[in-house]
Amino acid sequence: MLRFISNGSSIFQPFRHTPFIKALQVFTPTTYSTNVLAEVEVEQQELRNKWKDATEVLSKWGCSDDDLMRIFARCPALRNADPTQVQSKLCLLSDLGFGASELVKITNCRPRFFRTRISDSFFDKRLASLMSLFESKEMLQKAIVRNPSLICENGYDIEATVALYEELGVSKRDLVQMLLLRPTILARTSFDAEKLEYISMTGLSKESKLYKYVVTLIGISRVETIREKVSKFTQFGFSKDEVFGLVGRQPHVLTFSTDKVQRNMTFVLGTMKLEAKIILKYPYLLYANVDTVLKPRLLLAWKVEEICPNLQIKGVPTIVRALRMTEERFLNSFIKCQPKEIANELMEFYERTKETRRLAESAKKCITRGFPF
Repeated sequence: MLRFISNGSSIFQPFRHTPFIKALQVFTPTTYSTNVLAEVEVEQQELRNKWKDATEVLSKWGCSDDDLMRIFARCPALRNADPTQVQSKLCLLSDLGFGASELVKITNCRPRFFRTRISDSFFDKRLASLMSLFESKEMLQKAIVRNPSLICENGYDIEATVALYEELGVSKRDLVQMLLLRPTILARTSFDAEKLEYISMTGLSKESKLYKYVVTLIGISRVETIREKVSKFTQFGFSKDEVFGLVGRQPHVLTFSTDKVQRNMTFVLGTMKLEAKIILKYPYLLYANVDTVLKPRLLLAWKVEEICPNLQIKGVPTIVRALRMTEERFLNSFIKCQPKEIANELMEFYERTKETRRLAESAKKCITRGFPF
């Protein structure tokens, strides 16, 4: 109890706005009396008795049975949590205008949200900084739902990070857009001379619409990870300038895993029999999934040529255009336009190829390497 009075914050966070706690915060270990301590214990016990468990707290807050199932599935420990701790976090969310549906999303995104202690002084300061950045409550709500750690992690300086991006040419308005797209920018941003060199190698000017995507992606990526991905491309004959030129035109290439790059490039070289540098002109060949898009559609195109010799699908532009079609348009262009018997045969073949997966895929071990970029 002495620790609670001396630092002004503890697990009894739900009462941060009550006159009782406001009055309690003016006491120090040298001025409190036995009567005050007794009042503290009685008050806390009465407040605890208001709820039997966390389920009751969440139900009274507006969560339906389906909401509770989703929340407890993501955070099982919450069933046995102290209801006063749960109520403390609900008070914070309520002040920000969140309801039950947002609570489900927040718990799904950050289950540890209910296990993190947030002091009054930290929360008020962090909220003021975030409001200054987002400039509207609606935008702030969207950002917090996507990354609840914005209001419960204290390991980075928001103002310093915003100033750093502005110095690099990313305005506050653009940074807010990127924060909604990549919610961990504030916590994971770091720049050094090597990263700044990578940005310059993309050839983008600060006025380019793609500039903010490239800068934020490189800012949140580990230097080691960028080197590894560049090395993977150079194994297929690309120069470093060509790789970053591609990143400048298609920034999301930097988010692909080395395994995906390896598989797609192997398919382009080994199955499609095309040159590696074809992806500089048709980067979609890196984006598409090999098992569900590239392979089934290419095999179907060959099947169509086999059944209908008069219909020739040749030329890289024609093939890539077929690979980029929506599923409905692709089926209409290559299958449904055929006579009924041929269309049925092609559809059966196409569905069979889509169901085929690479060998031992189910036995593949998922190795967690931390932040994906």
